[in-house]
Amino acid sequence: MNTTGSNATAIPRLGHYTIDTSRSSIAFTSRHFFNLLPVHGTFGIRAGTIEVAEPLSESSVRVEVDAGSFSSGNEQRDAAVRSAKFLDTDRRPLFTFVSERVDTTTVSGTLTACGVERPVSLSVVHSEVAEETFTVRATARIDRTDFGITAARAMAGRVLDLTLEATCVRR
Repeated sequence: MNTTGSNATAIPRLGHYTIDTSRSSIAFTSRHFFNLLPVHGTFGIRAGTIEVAEPLSESSVRVEVDAGSFSSGNEQRDAAVRSAKFLDTDRRPLFTFVSERVDTTTVSGTLTACGVERPVSLSVVHSEVAEETFTVRATARIDRTDFGITAARAMAGRVLDLTLEATCVRR
């Protein structure tokens, strides 16, 4: 297995991969109550594909995130965040990320959340490559107001620090 540390330069074999959703997730941290208290939680990944090409810049990534899977461990907060006041998961059940540029340390693309598209860059911080799989960890910082989520300004954190952990299987 080719494993890398913080430089994240391990590149998987060329080909088509799917994200193993049972071994992949998005963790987040934020702050609430006037930015004083930490909040931790997860989103589930519904589906994803990665096409590793030569040159690497020709590669592509598409990820679908289940907005309704928002979980912070507090049922009341989770229900409020899923409501029309915040994520409106009944009307918009998915977030999507589609890459526009891929290199060994960054995947840049468009995130669509709550009907709003914004550019987002994921920083690849770790990768492990095996014969038919690879695992990648990437981070990003998202400002919820960029996506029109402006409710509870003082009570709910404005910024989410995301960590994507995805295991990808060659098909």
